This record gives sequence, structure tokens and C-alpha cells, in this order.
Amino acid sequence: MTERLLNGLREERDRLGLTQAELAQRVGVSRKTINTIENLVFSPSALLAIRIAQVIGKPVEALFWIGDAG
Repeated sequence: MTERLLNGLREERDRLGLTQAELAQRVGVSRKTINTIENLVFSPSALLAIRIAQVIGKPVEALFWIGDAG
């Protein structure tokens, strides 16, 4: 079993009615960064995960969790 960082970022972003570009601007990163996090290509640093959670308005553990990659 391989563990990886999973997330519910897309669902929360959609719930807020934000585009990837809008969220990226609020967080201070590129749209591509948000896209790669949502698609599990890139795992954010703790700092970035916390910043995203603050912008979304959810605890970081509600957006990001460790799960089975398989």
C-alpha cells in the first residue's frame, strides 16, 4: 500500500464558486499550482496547504488527508 496526500480542494473550490485562477490569486500561487494539487500531481508544502485552507475557510485536515494511492 502506498500512501499519498489526497484532497477535497476541487469540491470546496466549486462549493465557493471559485475558478482555479481566482483561488490561485487569493492564495498567491499560479493557476497551474492549484490544478496540479487538485489532480494529485503535486503535494503542497505544509505552509501552502495551510494558506489554501485559510482562504477556503476550512481546517487544513478537512481539505487534505493521507490516503491509499491504490
